[in-house]
Amino acid sequence: MTTDTLASFLSWYFDHHPAHAAQVGSLDHYSTFGDFTASAFEQRARDKGEWLARLEALPRSVDRDLALSVLRGALAMETWPSWRRDPHEYSGMVFFGLLSPFLHRLLSEEELVAAAIAKLREVPSVFAAAEANLDASLASPLVVQRAMEQVRTGRSFVLDSLPLEVRSAELRAQLVEAAGPAAEAFDRHAAFLQDLGLRASGDWRMGEKLYSTLLQDKEMLGYGAPELHQRGQDAYASLEAELIELAGSPDWRTVMSSLQDDHPPTLEAMRAEYEAETSRARAALVEHSLVTLPEGEECRVVPSPLFHRAIMSVASYLGPPPLTSRRAGYFFVPFTPDGASDEQVTHRLRTNARPQLPTISVHEAYPGHHWHAAWVATQGDAHPLRKVFRTSYFAEGWALYSEKLLRSVGYYTTRASLMGHVEARLFRAARMVVDTALHCGDMTPAEAESFMVARTALTPGTAVGEVKRYCAWPTQAPSYLTGALEIDLIREEYLAAELGSLRDFHDRIAGSGALPLGLARRVALGED
Repeated sequence: MTTDTLASFLSWYFDHHPAHAAQVGSLDHYSTFGDFTASAFEQRARDKGEWLARLEALPRSVDRDLALSVLRGALAMETWPSWRRDPHEYSGMVFFGLLSPFLHRLLSEEELVAAAIAKLREVPSVFAAAEANLDASLASPLVVQRAMEQVRTGRSFVLDSLPLEVRSAELRAQLVEAAGPAAEAFDRHAAFLQDLGLRASGDWRMGEKLYSTLLQDKEMLGYGAPELHQRGQDAYASLEAELIELAGSPDWRTVMSSLQDDHPPTLEAMRAEYEAETSRARAALVEHSLVTLPEGEECRVVPSPLFHRAIMSVASYLGPPPLTSRRAGYFFVPFTPDGASDEQVTHRLRTNARPQLPTISVHEAYPGHHWHAAWVATQGDAHPLRKVFRTSYFAEGWALYSEKLLRSVGYYTTRASLMGHVEARLFRAARMVVDTALHCGDMTPAEAESFMVARTALTPGTAVGEVKRYCAWPTQAPSYLTGALEIDLIREEYLAAELGSLRDFHDRIAGSGALPLGLARRVALGED
């Protein structure tokens, strides 16, 4: 009964969230974005309440508790509905919903183009729904402006960038023809967002109550925002002491800044150096037998998509659809937006300096996001919910744990790269401090930017982009170090209980998906 009920829940979820279903590899949902009208959002919320009651009646299990965490988080967010507050709820889904199928190529090119054309035809209605739903009294000017910068790239994306993914000239022409109305819809939506930004009077601050509820009910942590903030401060103090020792000076920030003078000369050179570093990280996994490498996996190191550059100032990753046999993932190197000044490009290169390349490559690729995503995809069909529902508190926690794991085998071979590694961890501690302070009303964006520039190795331009991200995406920024510290504790329990080798631990806990950390502990210790 439990298995059938959970399967029914997943089927309902896919039908009502087709963009997510397509992202994880459900071909039945490839040709639509779904219904984004207010009535559809409201009906989905009612349905989720009914599913919550239905699943709570089932016997306790990891899969049932995973579904409950998803539903509780979604219902908690009904008091802070992003579909009324954040335009990225719509535009981000459109951009990646159009591009991802071409990256993964689960269908023939003719079928991919047909699916893309069907979704291009829906773009005007998706943005019309967004314009009807977004509430100027709830939306923050800061969040609207961030989304508008991305939407402005939409015309070029659908008319110029997306067609480059199509090899056939005939099919490419069909795609371009279908993209015309979508391009016009992007233009209209950008104009709407410009006006909305002028009218918007809402607050981006989530508040301590909801922030803590999400930590406890969705992420299944045993504490709320105040303790998370304190954990960030404690971690920062410890890591800063280590950086001071490595730098040989209390002014480690100046030492780190001088090390950032050693950076790739161009954006393409940065991409090439990341590619080389990614290969070195993979070789280290084999040499030290840290994990099992999935057969056929491949990490493609490529420039970030044009539309992504407007809102992301750091490296990112897109994994293979976990419900498919694909094993190729994409490490997106953080190129600057088109038209960036020489100074802005230099800032970006300095933030990706050679002392920092090793730890970032480990995080994004091996054994971080790419190995994790490829490994999860090999784990059979027994627990499909674990392949669909992911929390960044595990996914990003695992990637940061990976950085420290590679340090333990001597991967960072110079003082500069070791400082880059420790500073990257300190940066995540700073995120814990800043994100909680921002959303609990203890820090303004300007204060947060100053904090990140003064207390981490971020350049001013990158700090601005980072803080906008924190304002628009509450609770995500602390997930990195929070998750890494929790995985450390689970590992200690696993090894103390003599349940297997370190490699066994990595394969087991990472193979369980990206579960809330309380559930990941149960799986690792054999309690599921």
